[in-house]
Amino acid sequence: MEVILLEKIRHLGALGHTVKVKPGFARNFLIPQGKAVYATRDNIDKFEARRAELEKHAALLQQEALKRQAAINALSGLTLMAKAGEEGKLFGSIGTRDIVDVVEKAGVTVEKSEICLPDGPLRTLGEHEITIELDSDVSAVIKLTIMAEA
Repeated sequence: MEVILLEKIRHLGALGHTVKVKPGFARNFLIPQGKAVYATRDNIDKFEARRAELEKHAALLQQEALKRQAAINALSGLTLMAKAGEEGKLFGSIGTRDIVDVVEKAGVTVEKSEICLPDGPLRTLGEHEITIELDSDVSAVIKLTIMAEA
């Protein structure tokens, strides 16, 4: 199934590209989220009429993401206290909600969906690098230190 992308999507394409995707991905994610439209002749004509508006909006989002990236990169010394055993393993885990709370206490707003934890929740003490994906091609890295509660 072919769709026209209305915004840049990582690992898929840029604004205005016509890409082939699986029908379920288009029907259940891209179309309902407003990220793409079906690649019909009528939709192509409508897209070309709106192209300048969409590019302006994308540039505005990119600038906002770059500002947030600078603010996040300025953060240092983020620590989180958690209960842990003697071997350095946590009782429970540190998830995206906990990370969002720590970053927001430091004065920067992030969304839970922007936090990238490829190996799942954090379960050990120590320093961890966490990637925050602000836009399709803008990301920031924070260092979070998890310490044991006394």
